[in-house]
Amino acid sequence: MAKLIFRYGAMNSGKTTVMLQTAFNYEERDQKVILVKSSKDTKGGDYVVSRLGIERKIDEFITPKDKVIDKIEKYLDKVNCIIVDEAQFLKPKQVDELFYITKLYDIPVIAYGLRTDFVMEAFDGSPRLLELADQIEELPTICRCGKKARINARKIDGMFVTEGDSIAIDDGSDKAMEYESLCGKCYLEKVLGANKKNMKKLIYK
Repeated sequence: MAKLIFRYGAMNSGKTTVMLQTAFNYEERDQKVILVKSSKDTKGGDYVVSRLGIERKIDEFITPKDKVIDKIEKYLDKVNCIIVDEAQFLKPKQVDELFYITKLYDIPVIAYGLRTDFVMEAFDGSPRLLELADQIEELPTICRCGKKARINARKIDGMFVTEGDSIAIDDGSDKAMEYESLCGKCYLEKVLGANKKNMKKLIYK
């Protein structure tokens, strides 16, 4: 039986590179792959682009109002794998659809995305993916201190911020905004200014 797989990682963990490698591996074995992406991610337009410079055109955009099955039904009789980019932006019901597709059509779905935003709160699709995925894989990356990074910190003009819209795509148009992946300890200390003395105050403010 086909699986719904959720592969997540902090920013710069190589999700896009792994995703494109996965598509290549399928196609190298004459398997048909379709790549879909949330329309909320405007970076790259109708392409997904890795930091290594590798890119691939997507087959379909998924908007928040779309029924996934309506967007990909024309592919279902000839596809061997469905790959989803920026899956954290999907609505919970859209994640439900992906799960149904794996079981009723016996087509594997591999979803790539983030778990949480820059203030450590879940995006719409991430909790449902964690609930429904048959297989969950974390893609590691490294914090500035050398430990595993798991949190996406946002910077404006080089300074960490903790306010702003949950979704703000770093598409290169706003040079003032960037993201840095941090471990939990560095996030608490560098971003929140947390220490043993003010811990309770920060949590229960």
